[in-house]
Amino acid sequence: MTDQPLTTWFEIPTTDYPRAKAFYEAVFATKLHEETHQDLTMAIFPHTEPHSGGAVVKCPQSTPSDNGVVVYLYTMELDATLARIEANGGSIVLPKTEIPAGIIALFIDSEGNRVGLHSQG
Repeated sequence: MTDQPLTTWFEIPTTDYPRAKAFYEAVFATKLHEETHQDLTMAIFPHTEPHSGGAVVKCPQSTPSDNGVVVYLYTMELDATLARIEANGGSIVLPKTEIPAGIIALFIDSEGNRVGLHSQG
């Protein structure tokens, strides 16, 4: 038997925390829960256990990048989500693209991170 990895958490780094929090709240039309722990500030995406969750984070150890790991965020309204990206200072780098598991797209967020979107259709 092999150990099957499960995604349990992700973090999207930021240098301008208020801007990044506002970007993701606007793009996904939702409110992010804010928490601070020592030198780490987080805007946590809504999620329910046992589903994986994640946050926009500001901490000294994290630097935004457009060429590192790509996190894919699920959206039920891909077209509307894509429209809100550019309206809020992001850019689309891969438009809607069909794959066997649905549809994906890639964007650069307000901080310079490359982030993926996934939808069933």
